[in-house]
Amino acid sequence: MRILVVEDEKRLAEAVGQILTEQKYMVDIVNDGQDGYDYGRCGIYDCIILDIMLPKKNGFEVCSLLRQEKISTPILMLTAKDSINDKVHGLDLGADDYMTKPFSTEELLARIRTLTRRKGEVVLNELRYEDITFSISSCELRCDNSKASVRLSYKESEILKLFLLSPSVIISKEELITKIWGYDSNAGDNNVEAYISFLRKKLSFVSSNVNIVSFKKLGYRLMKNG
Repeated sequence: MRILVVEDEKRLAEAVGQILTEQKYMVDIVNDGQDGYDYGRCGIYDCIILDIMLPKKNGFEVCSLLRQEKISTPILMLTAKDSINDKVHGLDLGADDYMTKPFSTEELLARIRTLTRRKGEVVLNELRYEDITFSISSCELRCDNSKASVRLSYKESEILKLFLLSPSVIISKEELITKIWGYDSNAGDNNVEAYISFLRKKLSFVSSNVNIVSFKKLGYRLMKNG
């Protein structure tokens, strides 16, 4: 799971990041509200830990803007502002939970588990398109016609999920890089092309009539052969 920490107190941000990393979460840290908004709106995170008192944009603004853009990522506000009015205002803007500083490590992790579990409960275990079925839990790709199956790697699975969730949408290389590798990654077009090639071979291996079609200068989308 990937978590975004938006906190301007750099030592606290690093401490939270260390706690989460030790729990095997992938963590991105930014130190102002504008970056928090820019990172959060890409939709790649399973949870956002958001301070309120931030430079450029405060946490209330960031939360409100993300919800206006239909970003449903769970938001945990972590802040020194502990008045009831502040809590109610944050929740009314779309935050999912609210913790005040100082906080205990155990409680922070428990709240993150609750928020990410709540999000996961509405996610389907299988995704289908034409003659293919992809199991999210086992990372297994199956073809209904041939009954063949193959297991995908983590990144192959994440890329295929993007296509299956929006099968009629052309997804650009830039969007794939941001959502699969992350903002700060050194991944480039060659990485995307390599994984698209891997997925095409696996679709062919299970004898599917589905392919990943390239649209020049635009990106890729799933399409039925012929």
